[in-house]
Amino acid sequence: MNDQISDLLVRIRNASAINQATTLVPYSKMKQAVLDLLVREGYIIATEGKGKDAIRDMVKEIEITLKYTEKGPSIHGVKRVSKLSRRVYQGYQDLRPVRYGTGTVVLSTPKGILTGKDARKEKVGGEVLFMIW
Repeated sequence: MNDQISDLLVRIRNASAINQATTLVPYSKMKQAVLDLLVREGYIIATEGKGKDAIRDMVKEIEITLKYTEKGPSIHGVKRVSKLSRRVYQGYQDLRPVRYGTGTVVLSTPKGILTGKDARKEKVGGEVLFMIW
């Protein structure tokens, strides 16, 4: 698996498409940071580490609890912007609202993983990872 963020997004999208309550993804610090941001923004309910790696004494997998409303899943769509073959960078002045303000753009910045709104407040740009709505 080369592109960890794409794998994470596909697993979340597939699980929400079949109304699955939870899904598992392999652990990485980048995935955990993205998932923490999605919890703060209200797209998923919670994350929890599962299993231990005896050699490195770290979590093996992350269990993601998906959020649903009476209308269906809270995640309606996800679009990966920056890929392995094409990296996309934007300054904070160039960040625009996603889906007329109903979505969120997620960036990898020198100050960590931030939403577009937070990046504009911090006046920092970075690599545009994905858009979610």
